[in-house]
Amino acid sequence: MTPLSRCLLAAGLTASTLSAHAQVQITEWMYSGASGEYVELTNLGASAVDFTGWSFDDSSRTAGTTDLSAFGSVAAGASVILTEATAADFRAAWALAPTIQVIGGNTNNLGRSDEINLYDASAALVDRLTYGDVAFPGTVRTQNASGTPSALADLVPQSVTAGWVLASMGDAYGSTASTGGDIGNPGAFTLAVPEPSTYALLLGGLALVAGAARRRSA
Repeated sequence: MTPLSRCLLAAGLTASTLSAHAQVQITEWMYSGASGEYVELTNLGASAVDFTGWSFDDSSRTAGTTDLSAFGSVAAGASVILTEATAADFRAAWALAPTIQVIGGNTNNLGRSDEINLYDASAALVDRLTYGDVAFPGTVRTQNASGTPSALADLVPQSVTAGWVLASMGDAYGSTASTGGDIGNPGAFTLAVPEPSTYALLLGGLALVAGAARRRSA
């Protein structure tokens, strides 16, 4: 068996142990933009996840603050968007396909240094991204340009890493400009160079995070 095959096998075995909760990750965010700040969530697993009862909050870390039930069942590989703009305005600004689910009107706004917290229906933490270019020197400031991880391994820590990069026109993530002049790629999570060797690291890390979250909840 080649090293690549062993890595893929390990990734597959680890993936089989993950709960549906650990599949969902924060994959993009913009805390300030002319077309509305937004958070992108992606189901990286192989099965759909029901968002009924799920919620979002910022650094106050209170489950149930912003209801995400309207996302319903999120298919494997699909990305969904939470934004302060109306859903219709956000879709128009970014020319999103009608198949991309958007919840608009979020009033629980993000700041330059803040947190994105995702909770399931039992109020257990699913994923967290703590960010801030001052608090974490060398990391991105997502004002008018979104932050996207450059590798799957950047999704494992619960705080932003230097691996998160700003979207730019013509980049490998398919970033475009909104009608308001913001740069991002909302609704389509695509890594520039998806290396199979990163999947085992990602899935193993997510399994540990999910286990810790379940223990805290218990």
